[in-house]
Amino acid sequence: MKKTPTNSTNSEANMENSVVAITQLEQVNTSLQKTPVFVKIGSRWCPECRSLKPVLDKLAVEYQGKATIAAIDADKNLELAEYFEVEFIPDSFVIVGIENGTYVYMQENGNVSTDRSKARFIGRNETDEEMFKKSSGFCPYSTGKKQKQMKRNIN
Repeated sequence: MKKTPTNSTNSEANMENSVVAITQLEQVNTSLQKTPVFVKIGSRWCPECRSLKPVLDKLAVEYQGKATIAAIDADKNLELAEYFEVEFIPDSFVIVGIENGTYVYMQENGNVSTDRSKARFIGRNETDEEMFKKSSGFCPYSTGKKQKQMKRNIN
């Protein structure tokens, strides 16, 4: 399990109505203080990754204030791609919190896990938007009651 850096509030991560370009883990941590974070990792040369852009743009508008929609360019941010153990792109996941210094990820079935391999969406298919909506339907986990529920469901 990888530890996250300490939380920081020095970030530009919460831009209204737009997909946030993540270049540092600080941005994820700052966004998590307010909302769950949907992260898509891809690259400009990847046609499937580029085809997700309209989906992410739509989700950023639809989930404004409820979730942060973020993208990481794997080629420009090799350290982040390595940190999240990216093997294939596009690679997407929803981070709902931090527990004991480790990210907590939402699985498609509503359970949460600190094991990202159990909570990743790999590739591009017709249900990308539906998969995010389904997993985010179990969010937000920012309230105390939801945090307690999250702790009970961790795999």
